[in-house]
Amino acid sequence: MLDPVLLKTFLAVAGTRSFTRAAQRLTLGQSTVSQHVHKLELAVSQELFLRDTHSVELTPAGHAMVGFATGIIEAIDTATGYFAKPEVHGLIRFGASEDFALSGLPDVLRRFRAGHPAVDLELTVDLGDALCESLAAGRLDLVLSERLPGAFRVSPLWTDELVWAGTETTAVDPARRVPLVAYPPPSTTLNRVSDSLRRAGLAWDVTCTSTSLNGLRMAVLSGLGVAAFARGLLPSGLCELAGLPTPGRVDFVLSSPRSAPDGPAAALAAVIGGAALEVNSALCTR
Repeated sequence: MLDPVLLKTFLAVAGTRSFTRAAQRLTLGQSTVSQHVHKLELAVSQELFLRDTHSVELTPAGHAMVGFATGIIEAIDTATGYFAKPEVHGLIRFGASEDFALSGLPDVLRRFRAGHPAVDLELTVDLGDALCESLAAGRLDLVLSERLPGAFRVSPLWTDELVWAGTETTAVDPARRVPLVAYPPPSTTLNRVSDSLRRAGLAWDVTCTSTSLNGLRMAVLSGLGVAAFARGLLPSGLCELAGLPTPGRVDFVLSSPRSAPDGPAAALAAVIGGAALEVNSALCTR
C-alpha cells in the first residue's frame, strides 16, 4: 500500500512545500509528482495536502505521514545498504562546520557508514571560511556549511531563522551596548547580527570570540554576552531571547569543487540530501 517511490515524492513535496521544487529536486515532471501524491492519497484514503495556486500545506494526516514515510524510507535504505554488495570505494574528504558536528552530523555519518562500509571518510570540522578555502584549494571533496556570501552558487539544502540565544536569566537592555559573543571575523552570522543591530540603531561590543561552538556556548552560559544561532542548531542549555531585532535567515549548503559530486562524494551527498528533507519537514511543522 505504501509504495516507497510515492513516499519519497511525498517527502519531497512536504519538505519544499512546492510541487514544482519537489519535481526539480527529484528530476521528475511536475505532473508525475502530482500523480504520485494522488496515488498515495488514494492508498491511504486521506488527503495529505491542502493546496491552491499560492500555497501547499500539510493536513493533519499529512503531518502524520511525514513521520511514517521517514521511518519507512530509513528502514528500506538501511536494509538495502546492509544486504547490497558495496559498490562505492575510495576516500571522501568531508568538511562540516561545528554546528552540525554537535547536532545532526553523527546520525548522517552513521547512515552513510551503514550503506557504504567500503568508503574511507576523512572528516574536517572547522569554521565556514576555512572550509571554503580548503575546498577551493582541493583539500576537501565536499563541504556542509552556512552559505558564505559569494562563495557558493548552489541551491540551499534548507533555510532556518537566526535567533538570539542566552540563558533563562539573561537580560539585555537595548538602551545599553549589546554584548556579543561570536566567531571571529570573517563570520557570516556576525555580519548578519551586526547589520540587524545597526539598522535598529543599537550599539554593540564583541565581548568574546571563540573558534569553537563549545567556546561560544560556554561564554553565553557564563554571562559574557548573547549570541545568534540557527534555531534548529541552538546549543543545549541556551534558549531564545526576545527584545532584539531579528537577525534574519541563513542558508545551509552542500558544496563540491565540481558542478556535481561523483563517487564517494556523490554517495555522501545523497545521504545528506535525504537528511535535509527531514530537516525541511521539521522546520515546516514548527
